[in-house]
Amino acid sequence: MTVQWKLFADLAERAGDRHVTVDVGAGDTVEDALEHLLEGRDELRDRVLDDDGELRSQINVLRNGANVLTEEEGLETELEADDELALFPPVSGG
Repeated sequence: MTVQWKLFADLAERAGDRHVTVDVGAGDTVEDALEHLLEGRDELRDRVLDDDGELRSQINVLRNGANVLTEEEGLETELEADDELALFPPVSGG
């Protein structure tokens, strides 16, 4: 099955596109889909993950509009067909 990532701000620039579709298998998680997204995209990987390979605290990950880190099971959230995932960098404004 496939899921689509929507990328915002500098994350889209680093990925080379605002929308990226990745293939995932049954039982795969948001973390699996993130790994597929980051494959071959070293500049994006460096922006999203810290030196230990962990998600940077300021990066938000959404699944169908819900923040997986606060509203679901984190990166271990299991995917379903046609899920839409999103990555947001820190947002500031005034």
